[in-house]
Amino acid sequence: MRRAPVAVALRNAAFGWHGHAVLRGVCGRFEPGTMTAVVGPNGAGKSTLIKGIMGVLRPLSGTVAIGGAGRAELAWLPQAAELDRAFPAKVLDLVAMGAWRRVGAWGRYGDDELDRCMHALETVGLADMAGRGIDTLSGGQMQRMLFARMLVQDAPVLVLDEPFTAVDSDTADALMALLCDLHGQGRSVIAVLHDLDLVRARFPRTLLLSGAVVAWGETGTVLSDTHLSTARQWHARAFA
Repeated sequence: MRRAPVAVALRNAAFGWHGHAVLRGVCGRFEPGTMTAVVGPNGAGKSTLIKGIMGVLRPLSGTVAIGGAGRAELAWLPQAAELDRAFPAKVLDLVAMGAWRRVGAWGRYGDDELDRCMHALETVGLADMAGRGIDTLSGGQMQRMLFARMLVQDAPVLVLDEPFTAVDSDTADALMALLCDLHGQGRSVIAVLHDLDLVRARFPRTLLLSGAVVAWGETGTVLSDTHLSTARQWHARAFA
């Protein structure tokens, strides 16, 4: 049975490290079923926001509210660079971690879960690599594997941090098409991106950050010359 739509709301939220706020005063709501790009200059707080939404960082102030069953409703695709590729794990093992909330820490993976994992690998074109070590994967294959793990999580809200960085154009196109298919099924998508042309073409909504919210709404309005100039000015002041 399809779960109820889930929204993610932030109320005057600030996030940072060691008590120092990188991102301040975030107020807004990712509505159910929307597809939102998170953009901004380097150091603007994009990945910090994602970690705040996922609970890796606790708000220094304000709140993050997630509907339904809370963060169990979120599937997270982190930056590939954050993974330890030397960890002795097989591709299937890592993809199966997406089923953790259903199986539990000490549960046995039954045939249905293994079938789900293999189907996810087939979807991203890695079925023949299930038994390979993750240390043997190329950048594009690693990203496909992370997408497969996200598919296994089967969550209504997908949170992605730079999902197309350091992958070839064919892989990026294939994964973008998959992401659009998942959105078409009614899932919400929140993705940190750098390619503004891609954002304009595929993401109806955008959140522009530069240490705070510069603009949040329809992409055509948010990515105006005025707003982009403001983001650059705020960034320049912050790092002056």
